[in-house]
Amino acid sequence: MTVIAVGRRALLVLGLPAVLFAVWWFATAGSTDFYFPPLSAILRKFGEVWVGDRLTSDVLPSLLRLTVGYLLAVVIGVGLGLVVGTHRVVRDVLEPVLELFRAIPPPVLIPVIMLFAGIGDTMKVLVIVSGCIWPILLNTVEGVRAVDEVLSDTCRSYGITGPARLWHLVLRSASPQIVTGIRQSLSIGIILMVISEMFAASNGLGFTIVQFQRTFAIPEMWSGVLLLGLLGFVLSLLFRLAENRVLAWYHGLRRAQRNT
Repeated sequence: MTVIAVGRRALLVLGLPAVLFAVWWFATAGSTDFYFPPLSAILRKFGEVWVGDRLTSDVLPSLLRLTVGYLLAVVIGVGLGLVVGTHRVVRDVLEPVLELFRAIPPPVLIPVIMLFAGIGDTMKVLVIVSGCIWPILLNTVEGVRAVDEVLSDTCRSYGITGPARLWHLVLRSASPQIVTGIRQSLSIGIILMVISEMFAASNGLGFTIVQFQRTFAIPEMWSGVLLLGLLGFVLSLLFRLAENRVLAWYHGLRRAQRNT
């Protein structure tokens, strides 16, 4: 990749955030509104609040819960999706139940999860799993069902069955759609991480932001919101880099098809 191509890609990724940041800076410059302080004041509090003890006491625990819940949702969603997608009987039996639970907003389940999981980290992880699992599961099912019949017959003809067929055909064919579901779940996981920490928590980003709001520490509250936005942006960027590496064969195939 040439330097020009790298620069163009960086401009596309960072251009709009930089413009929005500049608009925010000039729109709030000199603001005397208590609830909408200048961005300069927010950035000053950002360094004071988050660069220090709160990094280990609030930010890292939140990221740990997000990582555990997100990875559990990926494992369960892909595993169950493979079973449901490859077995028609299982799909017919589970589909009504899956549609029922998918329609329930995850925040509504927080009081229910608190009844049997308590108010500790287990509850917060389960809340993240309960929301992240559905895009992964449903995209996996659709990806498995869309496996090319010609390729499937070819595998059968060559005696490729069992784990070999699952790994080399089913997962490979369904991987673009599985990754789409995993990407969608990332933003859901960040939202549920914050929501779960607003209930009976003693640390975490969600807890700290709510505490700032309740004590009318408005610049500190906005600095937490800004931190969440930056975390979402960085995690999305890291996911995109990993996706380009894992699905390099797929993106190469798409480029070849467009050039023909």
